Amino acid sequence: MKKMKKIIPFIILSSGLLTGCFKGKEEANVPNISKELNIYTERNYDIDKSLISEFEKETGITVNVAHSGADGLLKKLEIEGKDSPADLFVTKDAARLGRAKDLGLLQQIKDKEVLELVPANIRDKDNYWTSFTYRARIFAYNKAKTDPSTLSTYEDLADPKWAGKILVRSSTNSYNQALIASMISANGEEATREWIQGLVANMARSPKGNDRDQSKAVIAGIGEIAIMNSYYLGKMIHSTDAEERKVGEQLAIFFPNQDGRGTHINVSGMGITKYAKNVENAERFIKFFLSEKSQTRFANENYEYPANKNVKANSTVQSWGDFKIDSLTLSELGKYYKKGIIMADEEGWK
Repeated sequence: MKKMKKIIPFIILSSGLLTGCFKGKEEANVPNISKELNIYTERNYDIDKSLISEFEKETGITVNVAHSGADGLLKKLEIEGKDSPADLFVTKDAARLGRAKDLGLLQQIKDKEVLELVPANIRDKDNYWTSFTYRARIFAYNKAKTDPSTLSTYEDLADPKWAGKILVRSSTNSYNQALIASMISANGEEATREWIQGLVANMARSPKGNDRDQSKAVIAGIGEIAIMNSYYLGKMIHSTDAEERKVGEQLAIFFPNQDGRGTHINVSGMGITKYAKNVENAERFIKFFLSEKSQTRFANENYEYPANKNVKANSTVQSWGDFKIDSLTLSELGKYYKKGIIMADEEGWK
């Protein structure tokens, strides 16, 4: 059997596909299985790839990476069971981390150093997963045209005064699914359904594109308020694309719900799989991603908020100011995201 490439980007279609990819060569030819680490991840950022390469150089551990959507990876882990080659599950959504825990697909992280580095509100209360970065779901607006004093809460965006002014991507996106789940947790199902109805009625256009596309539409005058993740604005301001930088420089950030529960955040995080064959290597990788060196790179290259409480955000991100984080325990998101998906579909949030 030919040795497979280390990085394996694909869409998972069957239960046997990934297992075969991770074997790489016959087990008889693998002298030390403990020098490997197998990761299932939905993140596909350059910073992740760079840090993985650095981890390999520092430790001598070969990291095999498989990319796909979080839901597909979860299904894959379910189907594979004890035969799964995966040691770590990585996603950019707390709801999927919670689901992985609820499905019994993870084991507890027992390293006390990890648990001391990450604040309790951005890791699982039972230590089945931890975040390594987080971002805020904010409002972006044209600072030359919109008075920030008119902005207040997520709930307020359903008010008719915002008719034709709201820009947001599809409800099929995990960022919005997590936001809806947080609304259900905070306000209940009936109020959240009414909020979705009002939000849809106030949309400047039918949802399309990613978060950056919503902010570009603000500057183009298509709408006034874009719901987006904070790190995208950092990436735009520092983009190599001159037009993207121009858009980013005209935008300002507003943190919703500061007088109440706080601004919704979501995390990128990871958990050691229940049947991991390389637990020690998985623990080393988690600590590597949470190290001050790695966390500083996440902050400065991807403009995410670092999960390590000893590391500061990038200077651009700091310039947006401190904000009150939603008091919701992120583990709660997994309880409501499916209901939120159904609700959004029923109310026409495409």
